[in-house]
Amino acid sequence: MSQYAFTPQAVNDLFEVWSYIADDSPEAADRVEAAIHEACDLLASRPHMGTIREDLTTLPVRFWFVPPFRNYFIVYDPETKPLVIVRVLHRSRNISEILP
Repeated sequence: MSQYAFTPQAVNDLFEVWSYIADDSPEAADRVEAAIHEACDLLASRPHMGTIREDLTTLPVRFWFVPPFRNYFIVYDPETKPLVIVRVLHRSRNISEILP
C-alpha cells in the first residue's frame, strides 16, 4: 500500500502536467512524473520537510518543489496518513486563486 494518496484534483493536475510535457516529449513527461512520485515517497516519510505558505493559502498544507524539476511543486497535508497530496502545480500558476 502506498504511503501517499492523491486527491481527485491532484490526479487531474498530474495528468495535465504529463500531457503538457508529452506534447513535446513523452519521455520527458515520464521523467517528470517519476520525479513527482519520488518526491511524494520522500514526503510520506518526512511530512514536515515542506514549507508553510500562509501568503498563498489558509489551508493547513505544505509546499515542496519537485527535484530536479523545480518548476513543479507538491501541495500536501502533512498531518494525514497516508499523506494526502492536495495538488501538483506549476510555479507559474496563480496559487492564491487555486487554493482557498
